[in-house]
Amino acid sequence: MRLDAPLLDAHLVVDRGAFRLDVPLRVAAGEVVALLGPNGAGKTTALRALAGLHPLTAGHVTLAGVDLDRPARRAWVPTERRPVGVVFQDYLLFPHLTALENVAFGPRRHGVDRRTARETARSWLTRVGLAEHAHRRPRQLSGGQAQRVALARALAVAPSLLLLDEPLAALDARTRLDTRAELHRHLGAHPGAALLVTHDPLDALVLADRLVIVEAGRVVQEGDAATVTARPRTEYVARLVGLNLHRGRADGHTVRVGDGLALTVADRLDGDAFVAFRPSAVALHPTRPEGSPRNTWPATVAGVQRHGDNLRVQLDGPITVAADVTPAAVAQLHLTPGQRVWAAVKAAETHAYPAAG
Repeated sequence: MRLDAPLLDAHLVVDRGAFRLDVPLRVAAGEVVALLGPNGAGKTTALRALAGLHPLTAGHVTLAGVDLDRPARRAWVPTERRPVGVVFQDYLLFPHLTALENVAFGPRRHGVDRRTARETARSWLTRVGLAEHAHRRPRQLSGGQAQRVALARALAVAPSLLLLDEPLAALDARTRLDTRAELHRHLGAHPGAALLVTHDPLDALVLADRLVIVEAGRVVQEGDAATVTARPRTEYVARLVGLNLHRGRADGHTVRVGDGLALTVADRLDGDAFVAFRPSAVALHPTRPEGSPRNTWPATVAGVQRHGDNLRVQLDGPITVAADVTPAAVAQLHLTPGQRVWAAVKAAETHAYPAAG
């Protein structure tokens, strides 16, 4: 996979009132990139710009060497003429058309004759396992089946770029699991570039080769899953991968964070640094602990919520952290909002890395 010669080469600049999207994006043939970010980050605006549903203010969208949108040269290719397939969050299947007719719609709009379009549609419905549902209308399909029809419709035009906008968000947990595996198989077979817009880290980690994190219209971090999860660079990314993250100043094995708290860390470094540690690494005590933990500080319980089989305790203090503890520990410590406790994290449980770069 050659990222130095991407199939999609884009610089998406879109002004929408006070909000500006400014996102460079490169996707190679056969690569799946996940675009993640909090609500309002600009993910959907980026997808709509690539699809031709929202013109760029500046920058460019170049696909397979052809400019689809370049305002400086007044180059603009309408949505229906772009070699782009889109799977929308709500699928947007035509309610009055059968599954077969929905899938055949794309090829027909690209100038394919009716018979050939229907043959293509039949082939794709077979590939997504819905051949026997060809003559059903959307209201007669389950959520997972509707998602597969929408995917078949997007792929039926043989797109150079496949765009997926929260494709699994409308599904229940069980259907989501099965459909995610099915989608992974089809994305793996797609020869073009694919961009997945999602807020779900599991979808991104399972389906994508590379993650691009966007906040407030800008790219804040990108890389493969291992890189992003090991070294988050913003609080949003840290929450996404389930870590506490703090920025501070390192001097050897000590990093000063928050309100002057000195944390002893396993990694040695100097200068601006991040310190990350898992909520499960945070131990809580009714009084200041003696012995091995070198990092201790007084904290106040801000909230307690269920988190899987454990409980997640939000703590305020010199730094704000989350701690995962057992229900038995909560009962033993009588943890309630406003209670004072001591938090402790062993140096060996921390991961420190440079904030620059």
